[in-house]
Amino acid sequence: MSAAPHVPGDDAALAACDAWLADRSAPERLAWALATLPGAHVLSSSFGTQAAVSLHMAATLRPDIPVVLIDTGYLFAETYRFADALRERLGLDLRVYRAEVGAAWMEARHGRLWEQGAAGLATYNRIRKVEPMRRALAELGAGTWITGLRRRQARSRAGIGLLERHDALWKLNPLADWSDRDVWQYLRAHDLPYHPLWEQGYVSVGDTHSTRPLADGMDPEDTRFHGLVRECGLHVEI
Repeated sequence: MSAAPHVPGDDAALAACDAWLADRSAPERLAWALATLPGAHVLSSSFGTQAAVSLHMAATLRPDIPVVLIDTGYLFAETYRFADALRERLGLDLRVYRAEVGAAWMEARHGRLWEQGAAGLATYNRIRKVEPMRRALAELGAGTWITGLRRRQARSRAGIGLLERHDALWKLNPLADWSDRDVWQYLRAHDLPYHPLWEQGYVSVGDTHSTRPLADGMDPEDTRFHGLVRECGLHVEI
């Protein structure tokens, strides 16, 4: 087995490191990142359908890792309760960030942005998701951002690496190559729950106004943002 790599210094070393990580399990990837990549280390979670996997994995290896939840003000009641339950069960250091303008004030200024096509959704996502996440990473002094992204979640995520660099910020996606079966097996092995709305047909859970359950004939990507876009901007603009 080859020795664990140091922090990559250039694109070639980054590619070699990503290839090395591909031969490791997700917990091994995460353990390497926590021991090697610059801190502070921050885990983000939307507390979506399969969020318990990355939360449990990170809390097992680093119980005090900050977990960032972006509260848009439009999350499902089940999501808030799910976050409370996992925080208590896993002992999470949950850090909740919100937009600087309240939901009602935003609607007074801009109307219901999520009903205004792709441009409206882009504005909505910048206000309620991207800006709070940028602020969270800055205030927490993040050097490494850990996510639960998987390539099979959406076509827009098909090319994500296990390890990426965005300017001075490292980004680790330890579950990038996981299948739905891998997720199910991990949840079952550790007696962890799916999001409560999973049983009602929700394969992805975001805001109440732009999330719907999967129906016959629908592509899973159509369940978010009216099928107009898949990404909320967090993993594109940051």
